[in-house]
Amino acid sequence: MVKKVVRAMMPTYTALTHINKKAAGRNSAFTFTELIIAVVIMSLFLLLAVTNLAGLVRKHTFKGRVQGFVSTMQMAATAAAESNRRYEVMIDLTEQRYVLREITSPDLSQVLEEEIIVDSDFGGNCMVAYVLFDDIDYSMEGESYTNEGIAMFRAGHSGWQYGGKIVLLDEDEQPYSVVVNRMNRIVRLEEGDVEILTPKAREDVPF
Repeated sequence: MVKKVVRAMMPTYTALTHINKKAAGRNSAFTFTELIIAVVIMSLFLLLAVTNLAGLVRKHTFKGRVQGFVSTMQMAATAAAESNRRYEVMIDLTEQRYVLREITSPDLSQVLEEEIIVDSDFGGNCMVAYVLFDDIDYSMEGESYTNEGIAMFRAGHSGWQYGGKIVLLDEDEQPYSVVVNRMNRIVRLEEGDVEILTPKAREDVPF
């Protein structure tokens, strides 16, 4: 009797097993599709995150290099104010480099290796566009540019010999101005190509 019941249930069990296998196959296929979609979505999010991160890194790299340059300029002014020594920041527009040195020789055109305190470059995503001085005679003489495209800011105990601005461009060619104020020794960074007060030539003064 038991054997008859078992034999009677066999077709039903076989049918259920076949149905479960089909359902399992369908569930497996559906899960695999979901997995593919999830991977694609995660890849898109990862790509977006990497793109944003790269932009932030470039932005921070630019600002880091600019802040390094501003700190070098401020270092020259502070060191000169606290001593009777003279310092000079030389900006090479051709090589896109800058050097801070202590002036120890009467010959200002001669840079001794032992005078150099900082020697650094601006980097690929930071470029010096131009330099403008607040001394019109100095700018008109072109002293800074006749010396192979090098602009020089000198600082002594009483402050900067002359002020001006250094205009830098980021990788999107957005300008930033490093403003050197000869009156208070402060070097500040401002967004944009800011205007500075410059003396007028005699022929430009109406009175």
